Amino acid sequence: MSNISTDRDLLPPKSDLEANHTVPVEIVVSSELTTDEWRDRIFLERQVERAFYAAAKALKELRDRRLYRSTHATFEDYCRSRFGFTHRHVNYLIAGSLVVDNLMGTNGSQIGNSDEMGTIGSQIENRDKTGTNGSQIENPDETGTNGSQIENRDKTGTIGSQILPTSERQVRPLVPLEPEQQRLAWQQAVELAGGKIPSGRIVQDIVDKIRERTKVPNPYHLGEICTLLPKDNPELKGKSGCWGVITHVGDYSCTLETWDAQYTVKIEHLKSLELLDNDCQFMQQLCARLRRLHEIENRDSAVDWLCLGLGKQLKPYLSPLQEKLLADVEQEYGLH
Repeated sequence: MSNISTDRDLLPPKSDLEANHTVPVEIVVSSELTTDEWRDRIFLERQVERAFYAAAKALKELRDRRLYRSTHATFEDYCRSRFGFTHRHVNYLIAGSLVVDNLMGTNGSQIGNSDEMGTIGSQIENRDKTGTNGSQIENPDETGTNGSQIENRDKTGTIGSQILPTSERQVRPLVPLEPEQQRLAWQQAVELAGGKIPSGRIVQDIVDKIRERTKVPNPYHLGEICTLLPKDNPELKGKSGCWGVITHVGDYSCTLETWDAQYTVKIEHLKSLELLDNDCQFMQQLCARLRRLHEIENRDSAVDWLCLGLGKQLKPYLSPLQEKLLADVEQEYGLH
């Protein structure tokens, strides 16, 4: 039998039924984790507390398998409570790991791992000779670089080494680029850094030069009403169809203010509602009203329900009932 952590706070708590020694009449499937799932969760949590790439891959698996569900309602709450990570930071990590996968030309399932055990979760009890628990990343220091080389065994058994990122900030500028452009930009950044790991600033400079050569004029303007298109941006997950007001226009991106947050996104993640000026002004005022409600502390959950509904309504007007509901809620919280 595999060894399982004995830390009391890491083991699943006993249910009330076990404590009272009663026999249930009917067994109902709940959100409790199985022993194997708890073991996987413990392992993945420890990966998050380690290197950037391992942390990102572990977070992605924790999210995709919903291994947080026994203790937290949402993945965002779980990351904030367990690791002190904001929603945006987690999205940056996961997006950065996908860039590293592309740079390696792999799906990231095995890095520097000569066995064929498969996914991270199946390697929990596979301790290597250095004492690391299930680590899939080998960082030989023969060249003097600190974790700059990740060994990747191909199917023929040969080993190829290359300079790869060790920090999420080093790859953040690469995220908006196409896969081929990511590889080209990283190679140029490594060369510019003298064959060493380039800083995020160097990578950003290379990316700026690439995008300048293929610059597309930003079609949006201040005050315009647009909807969000999540596409491949993990930060926009669940925001499809949400509208907002353009508050900043950059060369390649815009800042969109919605009822509950601000998002700085690439222009390809936006779609204009193509409204007339008067309609834009109405939507701007409506957004301001919804944001004031969202900023109220200890507000009733029905407030968010109302704001969410109006925050996805793409018509530049409210029905009489919608206006009455909104006005009543504003009056309830003294906003009139």
